[in-house]
Amino acid sequence: MEDMLFNVKEVAEILKTNPAFVYELIKKGFLPALKLRSLKVRKIALLDFLQKYEGKDFTDINNVKDLNLNNVEDYKEKDVIDDINNKKIN
Repeated sequence: MEDMLFNVKEVAEILKTNPAFVYELIKKGFLPALKLRSLKVRKIALLDFLQKYEGKDFTDINNVKDLNLNNVEDYKEKDVIDDINNKKIN
């Protein structure tokens, strides 16, 4: 059976972020959750979040704004450079 619920750590892994940021998303009301001993996020809620906030910049969670697409190439280049610099060569 496919997972219908994710814990905060799993959501963080899916979003490629950290659990503290996921807790903030929940606390600020961006991502619905329920508590079953610990906080859980329904798969459909996570998919809805991704669709609803696509194109948004969550750099400052208190000031979510439209993503500035004029600088996307700068981010891609920086990410590629960071990936290369962080690769461990055996």
